[in-house]
Amino acid sequence: MITAAQMRAARALLGIDQKKLAELSGVSLPTIQRMEASEGNVRGVIDSLIKVVGALEASGIELIGDNARSEGGGRGVRLKQAAPPTESAPPAK
Repeated sequence: MITAAQMRAARALLGIDQKKLAELSGVSLPTIQRMEASEGNVRGVIDSLIKVVGALEASGIELIGDNARSEGGGRGVRLKQAAPPTESAPPAK
């Protein structure tokens, strides 16, 4: 579904920290920390994973799976469009 590296990269693109992702997704900070410490695919309660992925997508992140079209191949993340600014990220110019 999502890898720990994708979660970290998505947060970096949005300019948010783990605490902000926890707030946006409605899961606890320790849950986000455990997810990002996973090796490979994130492990956790499916409900929590769905909340985190939903929060990232609502913030403008597009997750790229193994077989999704991508110029570089492999997994990754990218912004769908210009994401609405978050409290901790300055507005895009």
